[in-house]
Amino acid sequence: MLQDSILIEKRHTRFIKNVCQSGIVYALRDKEGFATSTSVNFVNDEEEAVGIICFWAEKALAISCIKEEWSKYEITEIQLVEFIESWCIGMDHDGILIGTEFDQNMFGFEAEPLALILQLVTELKANKKELNFKNFKNSTDLEKQVKAILK
Repeated sequence: MLQDSILIEKRHTRFIKNVCQSGIVYALRDKEGFATSTSVNFVNDEEEAVGIICFWAEKALAISCIKEEWSKYEITEIQLVEFIESWCIGMDHDGILIGTEFDQNMFGFEAEPLALILQLVTELKANKKELNFKNFKNSTDLEKQVKAILK
């Protein structure tokens, strides 16, 4: 179990590095929506498992998950700016978690959307990479506003 959690954490760290480098996040989608799961770590106020939408940094890993209940899904690309501004912020507002790098056995990292934004901003700054946000002046402005929400 500990070994699994270490592997999941490593894949999540790789997700952050890879999406910051490529600027692309992958998701699986069908005519009814995006690939979802339920949390094994978080529950809502009604003690129900919190919903998760799954994302990948590696197209091949996402494709490997197109089976069983996701067999009719297709891969879709999301630009990192849109992922941060629309997806992460919207999912936080809706109380939904982000699943990163889920594998064929449905094991993956469960991230709170605003915490993930801060991890992405840290990685972008470490690589001296700036994104052209629509709703924020720059990464520092985004980071400041997210930290204010989390206080």
